[in-house]
Amino acid sequence: MTKTISQSELESYLWGAATLLRGHIDAGDYKQFIFPLLFYKRLCDVYDEELAVALEESGGDEEYATLPEQHRFQIPEEAHWKTTRTQVKEVGKAIQDALRTIETANPDTLYGVFGDAQWTNKDRLPDHMLRELIDHFSSQTLSLSNCPEDELGVGYEFLIKKFADDSGHTAAEFYTNRTVVHLMTEMLTPQPGESIYDPTCGSAGMLLSAVTHLQRQDREWRNLRLFGQERNLLTSAIGRMNLFLHGIEDFSIVRGDTLANPAFVEGDRLMQFDVVLANPPYSIKQWDRDAWSADPWGRNIYGTPPQGRADYAFWQHIIASMKAGSGRCAILFPHGVLFRNEEAVMREKLVAHDVVECVLGLGPNLFYNSPMEACVVICRLNKPQERRNKVLFINAVKEVTRERAQSFLTDDHIQHIVAAYQAFGDEDGFARVVSNDEIREKGNNLSIPLYVRTDNTNGDGTAVAVSLEQAIADWQAGSTALRESMDELFTVLEDARVTGRDQ
Repeated sequence: MTKTISQSELESYLWGAATLLRGHIDAGDYKQFIFPLLFYKRLCDVYDEELAVALEESGGDEEYATLPEQHRFQIPEEAHWKTTRTQVKEVGKAIQDALRTIETANPDTLYGVFGDAQWTNKDRLPDHMLRELIDHFSSQTLSLSNCPEDELGVGYEFLIKKFADDSGHTAAEFYTNRTVVHLMTEMLTPQPGESIYDPTCGSAGMLLSAVTHLQRQDREWRNLRLFGQERNLLTSAIGRMNLFLHGIEDFSIVRGDTLANPAFVEGDRLMQFDVVLANPPYSIKQWDRDAWSADPWGRNIYGTPPQGRADYAFWQHIIASMKAGSGRCAILFPHGVLFRNEEAVMREKLVAHDVVECVLGLGPNLFYNSPMEACVVICRLNKPQERRNKVLFINAVKEVTRERAQSFLTDDHIQHIVAAYQAFGDEDGFARVVSNDEIREKGNNLSIPLYVRTDNTNGDGTAVAVSLEQAIADWQAGSTALRESMDELFTVLEDARVTGRDQ
């Protein structure tokens, strides 16, 4: 019997596969080949393990052991890893055919799960390189007994993080800082049996966080209902594989554009969920603004965002996707959504609707591969009586640690922030409860330094002095707005240049 793989051995094994590709394809493309092969190997090894158990139970009855009910997934013999491993020529075609055969054999669960990598492109991946990859993955047995789901899940997350580190700015497409995700989940406290939704789910890290939140508390997690939508085909496939490899099978991740074609609907209205966790793409410009102005799903609750920034379109979609009684959300945004003039009218309606419960400012570099500061906005449709017509502002800009060029929140940071949110009270220089009337007096501006100051005035106006930290915070807020305005200006100039060139 093969010994159980240790976590360090597993991580070395997984990253070792990626290093075989180094120098041959771009680091940002590793994931489209490594993840499908890993999942393919896992499926086949678990199938063999289930087969062995069924044979032992039945006294060697092969017909019984191959019955569909004995297996989580069906692996046709011609598509098994062992068959593909014997291929010497046209290895890419053999892999591609095997993956498609497995998807076809499991249409309700695995269709499209392996993505659309170009396995047959020999200029990128010649036969000898694919054979090396297959031999490498063959060096370990990824059965449940050798590699339990929790360990393989951690290994998969390790690989996602490594690929994010190697792929530069494209990492944000499928990776959100996991310590921030953990914080957002802790603030919303998902409960057993609830529905969890991520409209821009990437690699499904936020959905998975809701599961692990309950697992850490030894509470029932298998009855959570997980829903996600992701417009990128490869990223949505990675998300599905991520949940499968963590042992989660009751979920729905759909590929598609959430703003243009929301996937989760019931009749003529959006499905509604208990918990929404999201990190929408930052200020996307390519979206159908005209369609939004007459949105058939009624999501334009507060108005139509500017073409250059779809942030409030995602925000309104999320609010429209929350259950009236239990619905709550945590959204990771850039600070600009809190104060930009072009969204002031929508922000006024948002405040009037009294759905914003907490605005949390985080430190720099917590957006992946970006120095920009992030904020988390907590909304709740049915606030407790004592929180109505109030917003808690938390200035946690100093609650961040940086090591080896990576910024993250420690457990102490997370506990401090969560405790402040749960207490919903004032804490000098850190948190302050503000009435909606005061927010309206300040033009419905939700910028955190307006309300929580590090000079201990807490925005009450009784002190004139402004600390260095406050000056920096004010400058950062202003520089964020300037950066965003310049981004928009450069986009307009580039569009004009391209149009002029084409004419």
